[in-house]
Amino acid sequence: MSKLLAGLNPAQLEAVTGADGPTMIIAGAGSGKTRVLTTRIAYLLEQGNRPWEILALTFTNKAAGEMKERIASLLGEEYVRELWMGTFHSVFARMLRRHAEQLGYTKSFSIYDSDDSLALIKRIMEQLRIPRDQVNPNAVRSRISSAKNQLVSPNDYEALARDYFTEKVSEVYHEYVKQLKAANAMDFDDLLIKTIELLAHNKEVLESYQRKFRYVLVDEYQDTNRAQYMIVKMLSAFHNNLTVVGDDAQSIYAFRGADIKNILDFERDFPNPKLFRLEQNYRSTGHILATADSLIKNNKGQIPKTLFTKNPKGELVRIIECSDEREEGATIVRTIEDEIRKERYTLSQFAVLYRTNAQSRAIEDAFRRQGIPYTIVGGIAFYKRKEIKDCLAYIRLIVNPADSESLMRVINFPARGIGDVTIDKLAQFARERGTTILDVMATPEFIPNLQQRTATKLKEFSELILKYSRLISELSPSELLRALLDDTGILMELKSENTMESLTRYENVREFLSAITEYFAENSEATVESFLEEISLMSDVDKIDGTKNVVTLMTLHAAKGLEFAVVFLTGLEEGLFPNPNTSFDDFSIEEERRLMYVGITRAMKKCYILYAKNRLKYGEYSSALPSRFIKEIAASGSTEHTTSYGTKIRETEEKTSSDDIFSSSMFRGANTINGRTFAARKAPRNYNPFAQDEAPDSYSQIEQPTGGLRRGARVVHEIFGEGRVIEVTGKGDKAKAVVDFQKQGKKNLMLKFANLRVL
Repeated sequence: MSKLLAGLNPAQLEAVTGADGPTMIIAGAGSGKTRVLTTRIAYLLEQGNRPWEILALTFTNKAAGEMKERIASLLGEEYVRELWMGTFHSVFARMLRRHAEQLGYTKSFSIYDSDDSLALIKRIMEQLRIPRDQVNPNAVRSRISSAKNQLVSPNDYEALARDYFTEKVSEVYHEYVKQLKAANAMDFDDLLIKTIELLAHNKEVLESYQRKFRYVLVDEYQDTNRAQYMIVKMLSAFHNNLTVVGDDAQSIYAFRGADIKNILDFERDFPNPKLFRLEQNYRSTGHILATADSLIKNNKGQIPKTLFTKNPKGELVRIIECSDEREEGATIVRTIEDEIRKERYTLSQFAVLYRTNAQSRAIEDAFRRQGIPYTIVGGIAFYKRKEIKDCLAYIRLIVNPADSESLMRVINFPARGIGDVTIDKLAQFARERGTTILDVMATPEFIPNLQQRTATKLKEFSELILKYSRLISELSPSELLRALLDDTGILMELKSENTMESLTRYENVREFLSAITEYFAENSEATVESFLEEISLMSDVDKIDGTKNVVTLMTLHAAKGLEFAVVFLTGLEEGLFPNPNTSFDDFSIEEERRLMYVGITRAMKKCYILYAKNRLKYGEYSSALPSRFIKEIAASGSTEHTTSYGTKIRETEEKTSSDDIFSSSMFRGANTINGRTFAARKAPRNYNPFAQDEAPDSYSQIEQPTGGLRRGARVVHEIFGEGRVIEVTGKGDKAKAVVDFQKQGKKNLMLKFANLRVL
C-alpha cells in the first residue's frame, strides 16, 4: 500500500482510492474531510496525473493553503505550484484575467468588495434620485447579489418586478451593471457570472478547459450556489470525473445563495455516482456528538448518516440558564477562569459563538472587566480600515485608471478642495461621452463653467495617477507606494494632525507598507494585480491568527471549519436563535438547526450552551423563552441543565411541553402552564448577578419596581461614568434614581432609559 494511504480508516481509504466518474463523499463533522480530499488529490498525482490537470475548489484561502501544505509535505513543493487550487473566486479571477478581452475588459480589471459595491449603489441611487429613507441601499445590494447568483439578468429582474421596491432595484441593477463595466470592474458575484458567460459564449475556451481539467474536486459542496453549480457542471462534462465533498447537515449559507439541493440532488444530476460516507468523528467527545445528533435528527431534509466516535464520552454538555445577557457574559468569564485553573487550557482553546454580532457587546464588557484578552472575527479588519482602503484605492486606480469608484474615494484624500458639485459634473460629463472620469480630468478645459483653479487641481490629480501608472513596471510595489505617499503627502498630513486617531492611522499606513514589502518578498512572482486580488478576496476565517493566546469571539457562520477545545454557544432563545429574520417556515428552521449543529460540533472537549431569561433589546428589557433547540438536545441524555451558579433546573420544569419550551423557569409567583402549577422562585436578599461567590439561584433585577437598585449601590452609566445611588423612587416605568457621579455630579435619571449597570 502507498505510504500516502497509511493511517486512513476503511471508509476514508475507499473514498481516496475510488474509481473515476461522479463521486460524492458525505463527510460528517470532524470525520477527516480535509485529509481525505487532500490525500485523494495526492493519490491522483501519484497515479501519474499531472498537476495542471487537477482543478480543486474551496471556499476559503485558509482551506486551500492547508491542503497545499499537506500535498507539498506528501509529494514535494513542485507538485503544488502547478495545481489549479484555490477558492472559487480566486481561481475564476485567474481564468478571467487570461480571457478578459473576450468579455470586453482589460486584464487589469478591478475587483469590488462589498463596501465598494455598496458605495457605487449609493452613488447610483443619488443619480437616479431614489430616496434612501424609502429604499435601503444595503437591501438593494443584497437583492442584486441574489439575482446574480440565481443567474437572473437585469432584464429578467425587470420583468419580475411587481412593487415599488423591486422596480427601484431593477433601475439600480441596470445602471450598476453598466457602470461596473465602464469602470473596468467586477464585483464578487461577477467572478462567477462572467466565468459562465465566458464559457457559454466561447466554445473553444470551454473545450480547452474541459480537456485540461481531467479531475474536478469541490470542497464544501453543500455551500455552492446556482452559479457555482453551473460552472462545475460545465467544466467536468468532458471527463466526467467530478468529486464533491460535503455535509448537508452543515449547509448554513442560504442567505448568500447556497442551495442545499445541489448536494441533496447530486445523485440525480450526475447519473451513476459513487457514494462514500465518512461517519467516524475524530474531533468531539461522545456526549458532544450525541447532543449534536439528537438535534440534527429533527431535520427532515437530509442525507442519512450515523456518526460515531471512539473518543471518550467526556463531560456532559451543559445548558446554562442566565438571568440576562450581563450574567451570561459573567458566567462565560467565570467558566473560562475555572477551566484554565482545573484543566490548564490556554485562552486560544476557547471560542464564544453567537448568532448575531450585536450579542458580542455584553460578552466583551465581561471580558474587559476581568482583563481577559480576546479577538473578534468579523470586526473591522486591517484591510477594511479607512486609511488602508484609501491607500488600496490609489493602487487600484494606478493599475486600472477606469476605476471610477476608487477615483471617487481618493479624489479628496488628502483634501484638494474639489467639491461634490464638480465631482458630479465630472461623472456626468464622462457618462455622456462614454469615457472615464480620469480622461475627463486630463482635459478639464472642455468642461463648461469650470473655474480655472479647479481645472488646475483636476489636471494635477490626473497627471499624478498617470505618472504612477507608467512607473508601475519600473518600481517595486513597496517603492511605488512609498513614492506615492510622499507625492500625495498622506503620511505627513496624518502625522501633523497629531491626534490619537490620526497617529493610529499613521501607524496603520506604515504597517501597510510593511505588509506590501513582506508579501512581495514571500511571493517573488506576484504582481500588483495579484496582491490587490488576494486582499479583495480575503474572508474573515482567513484572517484568524491561531498563534495569539486570546479567546476567539465570532458568529456561528464564521466558525464553520474551525475547532476549539471548549466552545460556548450563547443566546439560545426563541427570536434570537432561531433568528427572527428567518421566516420560521420548515426550510428556515432546518437551516437554523444546521447552524446550531455546526456550533456544537466545533467543540472538542467541552460545550456550554447558554440562554438568558431577559435580554436588553432596543434599550428595553424583554422576557425570552429558551430556544426550541434546547429541548431537542436535552432529549439526547448527554446534557445537564443548570442555572448559572450550578443549581440544577427542577425536574418539573424540564418536563414542560414543547409548546412552552422550559418556559416555567421564566416566571415568578404561582404560574399555571398547560394546567400544571409551578411554585414561585424568590430572589435572595442583596443578590448581585456579578458576584463571584456561589449563589442559590439566578434572579433578574429588572422585575423589581425600582429596577433592583438600592440606595448606596455603585453603578456605571455609559455617558456619566461611575457613581453611587443616593435615592430611588417610583415604580415600574416611572422609577427614578438620583445618582452622584464621580465626574458629573448628581443626576436625576429615569431608570427605564438610564441602562445603569451595577458594579
